[in-house]
Amino acid sequence: MRTPRPEIVEHLREGFPAGCRVELLRMDDVQAPPIGTLGTVVGVDSVGTIHVNWDNGCGLGVAYGEDACRRIDHD
Repeated sequence: MRTPRPEIVEHLREGFPAGCRVELLRMDDVQAPPIGTLGTVVGVDSVGTIHVNWDNGCGLGVAYGEDACRRIDHD
């Protein structure tokens, strides 16, 4: 996993503010929620991980460069 530049982290924070809703598109983890699971963003940390409270109770973050989600509350 690569660490993003500070400006990329800031862009992620602007694009995924706390409270916004997301849908999981890809996550390579045996404990990952199913693709398509919805959740609410808690925040973005300094390495670009988008922390999400998934609707199914899972709390795994979306790792920058590895996993993918999309914002759904402004489509």
